[in-house]
Amino acid sequence: MTDGSQGLSRRGLLGLLGAGAGGLVVGGVGGAAVGASVASASATATEDGAVHPFFGDRQSGITTPVQDHLHFASYDMADDATREDLVSLLQDWSYAAARMTQGLDVSASGAVGGSPQAPPDDTGEALGLPASSLTVTFGLGPTLFEKDGADRFGIAAQRPAALVDLPRFVGDGLDPMETGGDLCIQACADDPQVAVHAVRNLSRIAFGRAKIRWSQLGFGRTSKTTSDQVTPRNLFGFKDGTANILADDEDALREHVWVAEGDGAAWLAGGSYLVARKIAMIIEQWDRQQLAEQGRIIGRDKAEGAPLSGGEEFTALDLDKRDESGEPLIDEAAHVRLAHPTVNGGVRILRRGYNYVNGTSELGRLDAGLFFLSFQRSPEQFVRLQRSLSTDLLSEYIRHVGSGVFAVPPGAADGSYVGAGLFA
Repeated sequence: MTDGSQGLSRRGLLGLLGAGAGGLVVGGVGGAAVGASVASASATATEDGAVHPFFGDRQSGITTPVQDHLHFASYDMADDATREDLVSLLQDWSYAAARMTQGLDVSASGAVGGSPQAPPDDTGEALGLPASSLTVTFGLGPTLFEKDGADRFGIAAQRPAALVDLPRFVGDGLDPMETGGDLCIQACADDPQVAVHAVRNLSRIAFGRAKIRWSQLGFGRTSKTTSDQVTPRNLFGFKDGTANILADDEDALREHVWVAEGDGAAWLAGGSYLVARKIAMIIEQWDRQQLAEQGRIIGRDKAEGAPLSGGEEFTALDLDKRDESGEPLIDEAAHVRLAHPTVNGGVRILRRGYNYVNGTSELGRLDAGLFFLSFQRSPEQFVRLQRSLSTDLLSEYIRHVGSGVFAVPPGAADGSYVGAGLFA
């Protein structure tokens, strides 16, 4: 903990007090400019994980090496929230996130430095833990700009044309209580307690201004963003994200991930779009499928992740290669074929998904699946891919049950806050 100057607004501090006094209340207040003391405070990388900067040209948590754990939360602004509430919330969130990503408490008073007669500013479950590679990424949903025809915060004219609700796709079974949201927070860390601590404390700060609409915990990353990371596996047991865009592929990032100056909405240039999809896996049905059939459905070998057209994991797919009878080695409806750029006009996305298990259903089946997260220059890239996957053989074993699309602003300059350009 450092003793820097006060960074949370009065409303943010009252949010901590209100949430603390009310028990496990989720929601919150926020407000003042981000203290410069946070930008200068330092924490060092340890064996338990690196420290990623909060301030910079881009938000962390996009091309950052994918961590092992996720806490994702979508929020709705309060019905009576004002433009000033929204601005102060983003300022308070940025201040607190900048501290927590350095392994510091949410404020200078923290978990144990305040008055014994008042609730602590920080909930304390991360005391003694390192930063654990924590990143906190903020997104803005379509309804933040306009909801039921109302321009609640005077920013409807600033909404990017591409930021609209996703269309309904074949096989969607979306739960309205796990869909949408005005704002989102993606907290990723190598320690699940650190990720949960971040969302818990940001929710306390938001008390009175915003409340959680839906959330999801994730574990076991299902993608990689650097070449030195091993390709992980999803709950179907197959390697996932073999062909993902990597952090050092600047050309691909520029073409497929980062919003450009000419894409409209100048405040979003340098940012991206986030699509979140909660995909339930019908685990028991999949587990009864023959190994060869599982490989045919995916289009890859289960052991090494090599394409069925031959080679090793990173061998390029040969979609034209056929067996002796003339049948394609990679099925016409295999997942990897339908998701391949050559089938989708060259479209690519950057994936940061996670496995999830939410216990069991009333029938005793695993409530489990993939919490899919992708970043792209436009949501249309995801729409193109998802429509292509409408005939995917894998569709028999999955169901999309939650969804959200968010504009992810560029990073904040030292002493500023994420989203500042929207209000300039």
